[in-house]
Amino acid sequence: MAEVTIRDLRKSYGALEVIHGVGFDIADGEFVVLVGPSGCGKSTLLRMIAGLESITSGSIAIGERVVNNLPPSERDIAMVFQNYALYPHKTVASNMGFALRMRRMNRAEISERVRRAAEILGLTPYLDRYPRALSGGQRQRVAMGRAIVRDPQVFLFDEPLSNLDAKLRVQMRTEIRELHQRLKTTTVYVTHDQIEAMTMADRIVVMQGGHVEQIGTPLEVYDRPANTFVAGFIGSPSMNMLDAVIRRRDGAIFAELGATLVPVPEGAGREDGRAVTLGIRPEHLEPADEGLAGEIAVVEPTGAETHLVVRADGGELTSVLRQRREYRTGQAIRLAADPAAIHLFDSETGARLP
Repeated sequence: MAEVTIRDLRKSYGALEVIHGVGFDIADGEFVVLVGPSGCGKSTLLRMIAGLESITSGSIAIGERVVNNLPPSERDIAMVFQNYALYPHKTVASNMGFALRMRRMNRAEISERVRRAAEILGLTPYLDRYPRALSGGQRQRVAMGRAIVRDPQVFLFDEPLSNLDAKLRVQMRTEIRELHQRLKTTTVYVTHDQIEAMTMADRIVVMQGGHVEQIGTPLEVYDRPANTFVAGFIGSPSMNMLDAVIRRRDGAIFAELGATLVPVPEGAGREDGRAVTLGIRPEHLEPADEGLAGEIAVVEPTGAETHLVVRADGGELTSVLRQRREYRTGQAIRLAADPAAIHLFDSETGARLP
């Protein structure tokens, strides 16, 4: 195992720069998830760590070695791809042990490593089967087993669950996390699914447009998003965002939204008349006697929760309610939030106001 150190990393295709001076550290044994929308540069960054993409400038170190100019085979990493990349004419055991045979490792050691990996992943009954006889989840386990047998310093996962159905994705998330807890191998995992990021990561790296927007634990990123992009991207349903103006009245601070004054917490950047963006998580927005007035546009019962889409003066709001109550489309409603649960952002830069 080893730490991964990334310093001022840049990647250009001709005049087009797609990774803009990215830098952060991944601790030995840490599970870090790179998350962001399609085209944000997360897979390019992963491929640069793997050696599948060249580096325009900056450096990547695995352990104490700078690996900028090393081919993938000499970086001591193992990568699990989105499409499994299994050899269809080889059995599960042969697929898992192929890289070791290329290293000319002796057969007994290969068999033992394959056996141990198969036990960890529940693949022992399938070692003599071919990929065509396996389900999607089983094929993904084989791809993971092929990585495990190499005993690398770093695991790299490139959207490994995107081809699986919803139920199997939940199961495989748990299995990958349990695998990491057992092996303690440094892991870098790429996904566009913020639910995967929240449930699997020790730390999340949120990316947009080739930049790192925020790095932190899942709850740090969820509870204190650095800007409006992170606030809107992390969380499902996404955070409600409303344009507002700060008002001071009799020593108290409010955000003015149309005709409604919403109490907000004290802090920097609360000058009277300042334009801000007010953010409220859907689970913090509840029916109340006083608050933002609106009309229910959509009622979505999910069983454990009820989602309300409300059209208010400030815009469209989503509220997530855990208590079961009867609501109907067209019903008038008021919504309010605890001031401590309200987020304020600069209306021009999108940066969080402390």
